[in-house]
Amino acid sequence: MWKPPQKISWKPGPGVLPDNQELARSKLFSPLSIGRLKLSARSWVPAMVPWRADEQGNVTTAVLDWYGRFARSQPAVIVVEATGIRDIVSGPLLRISNDDFLAGLEKLVQRVKLESKGQTKLFIQVIDFLAIKRRPPREKYLSRFLQITSMHRENLNLPDASQDEIRTVLAALDDDALQQVLSHREWQALAMGYRELITDTDLSHIRRLPQELPELFSRAAVRAEKAGFDGLELHFAHAYTMASFLSATNTRSDGYGGSRQNRVRLPLEVFEATRSAVGNRFVIGARFLADETIEGGSTLADTCYFARQFAAAGMDFLSLSRGGKFDDAKQPKVGNPAYPYTGRSGYECMPHQLSDEKGPFGRNFAATKAVRNAVRQAGFKTPVVAAGGVHNFEMAENLLRSGTADIVAAARQSLADPDWLVKVRCGRSVEVRRCEYTNYCEGLDQAHKPVTCKLWDRIEMDDPGVLKTPDGKRRLTAPDWKVP
Repeated sequence: MWKPPQKISWKPGPGVLPDNQELARSKLFSPLSIGRLKLSARSWVPAMVPWRADEQGNVTTAVLDWYGRFARSQPAVIVVEATGIRDIVSGPLLRISNDDFLAGLEKLVQRVKLESKGQTKLFIQVIDFLAIKRRPPREKYLSRFLQITSMHRENLNLPDASQDEIRTVLAALDDDALQQVLSHREWQALAMGYRELITDTDLSHIRRLPQELPELFSRAAVRAEKAGFDGLELHFAHAYTMASFLSATNTRSDGYGGSRQNRVRLPLEVFEATRSAVGNRFVIGARFLADETIEGGSTLADTCYFARQFAAAGMDFLSLSRGGKFDDAKQPKVGNPAYPYTGRSGYECMPHQLSDEKGPFGRNFAATKAVRNAVRQAGFKTPVVAAGGVHNFEMAENLLRSGTADIVAAARQSLADPDWLVKVRCGRSVEVRRCEYTNYCEGLDQAHKPVTCKLWDRIEMDDPGVLKTPDGKRRLTAPDWKVP
């Protein structure tokens, strides 16, 4: 089993601190205007799921405070967390699946515009995901969930046994013997928890995904525009439905799997449906993977092809991530679902300060530059967003000046210090609270707890205005920083 590298402890540093002249001519704080994407700077806070919505997926006060806090630093763009497009309850994750959610989303837009003084564009990331179940107890799975078939009778050489007799025999087998009797999918359901795949075309709702998803995404786009968002980010990354269609592991035989051309077909149809459903000024781009980093998964060559197709279709930006797949996730404890950031691909997505010689910072930059070069060589100017351990001005500026990207995204650093951009702009880089990349925040996400940063979530807890987690042990937003 893959284990995270723990050879070297890496510490983030401030880099070369810019003086006033460097700030004045910086690319990070210079405007960008390409097609529909018109930004005041090149800074970007990417989507992070903070677990602050209510159980029905509504915007709450805690959601408003979360995004309002990031907006005070006036990043050019904030992308709202992955927001569900289906009308199904999925816990404290935002939803945009019907018009009932519009009032809360409108308040969110208004809050960000107010806090940023109109300087920040607000996009919303929209997502579809398939069913995933918690890992069941062994005895419960074998006695209740497993459907006994002729295959089990044949494998056990018990052709005339009853279902109860088969279940009794299965329960007595050790894991090695049981794995020989069950199908691969049945063993995975027992060992990892049941998970729907886009290749489960024997299920009618999975078979119909290509017919249904374009309309679901386009309806979400219409609602986003109505709520006042400036744009939409299609979630084509990580462990979810649309990324699975792009993946080289997609073996569907209905014209939506197999070759690159077939795998990109549904993502393009989703984009075309959303683009045609909204106004000409509304920005639409996608977040997808430069490399899946799983065995048999899509590679950088696939991504360059997809990026050229997206650019040719007219996407307004391309935002690149890495890994984060269920395919190589660590086995969860009984009663927990699989978590897609526990295997090698998860590490590549959110590397830890304990790392190999390559380190945790910038593992996706070379791939991002290759994708951007492929898009430029194809004759397109589509802006490319880079992410992956950015934590100081020097890193961000180098990414822009080297042609790696047109825009720089920082997730964990923005969480550690929502004011880091304004501190840099004010010439006070030494005061930036720098992310330590211990992945404390990721651990909270895995436990489905409100995400905070250990660098600030116990500070000034006695202040009467501090909004706290339900257990009262952590504050939900970083302390205020006043511009001198």
